[in-house]
Amino acid sequence: MKFTIASVLATLFFLSGNIAAASDDMYRDAVNNPQRNAADIARDAARKPAEVMAFFGIEAGMDVLDMYAGGGYYTELLAIVVGTEGSVTAQSNAATLQFSGDESAARYSDDRLPNTRVLMAENNKLQLEANSYDAVTMILAYHDIYFDDESIGWPLIDGPALLAELHKGMKAGAVLGIVDHNAAPGSPAETGGTTHRIDMELVIREVEAAGFVLDARSDILRNHSDDYDKSVFDPEIRGKSDRFVLRFRKPG
Repeated sequence: MKFTIASVLATLFFLSGNIAAASDDMYRDAVNNPQRNAADIARDAARKPAEVMAFFGIEAGMDVLDMYAGGGYYTELLAIVVGTEGSVTAQSNAATLQFSGDESAARYSDDRLPNTRVLMAENNKLQLEANSYDAVTMILAYHDIYFDDESIGWPLIDGPALLAELHKGMKAGAVLGIVDHNAAPGSPAETGGTTHRIDMELVIREVEAAGFVLDARSDILRNHSDDYDKSVFDPEIRGKSDRFVLRFRKPG
């Protein structure tokens, strides 16, 4: 068989297209998995989990840490994608379980997610084994570094210490994926504890200062009609806030 440059390039283009399609199918299959419950499915349109996981590069066989996992919406999707050769650690604490306890309990009942474990770690007490994770996700949680309410058991988080612990626990080249509610550009960090929003550029500066490298950012969850003055829990915008999506890497 005679090969030409054009034929080789065409073959490579065809193969790369098929690989991309197969990868996209992996995320769509996870979202369409029949074990998922109706409440989770109702959130999909606003959260676009297939696109987010694809952007973070979550793959089969990975070991993933889902920080402040809440009721486990993303934990379950991550568990499906990483499969039996991978694992997901869902970090939670007592304050989180006050609001998501029933959802969380149902999520892990009857060994529904056998490749998943729950890690209970209170604020400022997280301890990770070094070089353990291929990816860490913080979905709608970074702003809570600046939230402080002792009455519900949520002491102010030492942000640099938390990021240092995550950095230690991640493998070289691992991804730190962050999704959060946009605050107006230049907003002070305190919005994290008031409107539960955070300035994207502030997050980038803090995460880079912890030794991570910004790999890419995505507009897949933008909503330019959002009102930054409103709390994300305001009924008019709840579930529809303007959100940034950032992918960092631990160098190595």
